Amino acid sequence: MAEFRLKHAQQPLTDAWQHLPVMPRRDTLLGISFRPLQAMAFGLDARATLRELLAYPFQLIRLGAYWNRMESEPGAFLTGELDWQIEAAEQAGKLIILCVGPLKTFGYPEFFVPEHHLRHPFPEHTLIKPSVYPSLLSASTAFITRLVERYKPHKSIVAWQLEHEAVDPLGVEHSWRLDAAFVEQEMQTLRQADPTRPLMMNGFLPTTLPVRLSQWWQTRDQGDSLAVAQRLADMVGIDYYPRNALMMVGRKTLYLDGSQSPSQQPGRKQLLAWSSVPGRKLLITEGQAEPWEAVTTPPNPANQGMYSCLPEHVIANYNACMDWYKASLYAYLFWGAEYWMLRKQGGDLSYLLAFARILENADRESF
Repeated sequence: MAEFRLKHAQQPLTDAWQHLPVMPRRDTLLGISFRPLQAMAFGLDARATLRELLAYPFQLIRLGAYWNRMESEPGAFLTGELDWQIEAAEQAGKLIILCVGPLKTFGYPEFFVPEHHLRHPFPEHTLIKPSVYPSLLSASTAFITRLVERYKPHKSIVAWQLEHEAVDPLGVEHSWRLDAAFVEQEMQTLRQADPTRPLMMNGFLPTTLPVRLSQWWQTRDQGDSLAVAQRLADMVGIDYYPRNALMMVGRKTLYLDGSQSPSQQPGRKQLLAWSSVPGRKLLITEGQAEPWEAVTTPPNPANQGMYSCLPEHVIANYNACMDWYKASLYAYLFWGAEYWMLRKQGGDLSYLLAFARILENADRESF
């Protein structure tokens, strides 16, 4: 019960983010993920948004190849949207992790299969097996090969990401899951297309006991995405969200808050043990830096913030991960950069300035 909070969703903004100390990053690369679709959903110009974000002195950016936008019809391979993102990142001197999908890519709705490859939705409560969907597997591996062949000459790309939370369901939106065997065949294709770069896979790290039990129950047959990533990948990415809304209760919202919970400790320790083997790298692929409320699009109230992620939490979440994982993290990628730009458009600079404070102070030797 200590992990539950009943709070007003909208909270007053304070200057707390200005006074929090910032943990040193040591050798950890700092960066962001960029979601062009989220920027457009916010009414932002995606190109201008990315250019402004790239002006900040971080080292690494994660970009995504969205299959249904690149193959809008049979035979199409529309690379313009991804080309300009990579070009802009390279001009800004950033390293890149490129998510090649293909079925699941970061950014809601996290599922981007072209309609001509999947005429009907996947049945709920099923595993998507290669034996049942051979033509989809063939199309997905062909897309991987084509993507990698196009972009592997770019030295700025330091790793490929395969799928997004590969074998987990997506919240309440769907209960189907990719079979690990499906992902393994995609992995073999990716490694054949480029055996020189590491392969990264990510997963959601439960921070509260209810979420941990729910995830275990749903994925008990083959393990969750973090477990599969540790078996298949060279780099394992952690998606870390300590606060999330569950439901409205009258005028308040019921939250789960795992920021101080011991429920996440077993998972952290297990991941640290995995990363102690030479050649393996651990990173935070999504460090919560935008609200996770009981709606799909993060709310944007004027002159207020949302309880699930206030500006000070951008720093607090970073500090917590840097403390727990010490010198073991290859990178920490903040999740929510497009939201910061939306807030700026409405006159609130606090999220962007909290991020800037981290970049400015993280190179210090001591805490």
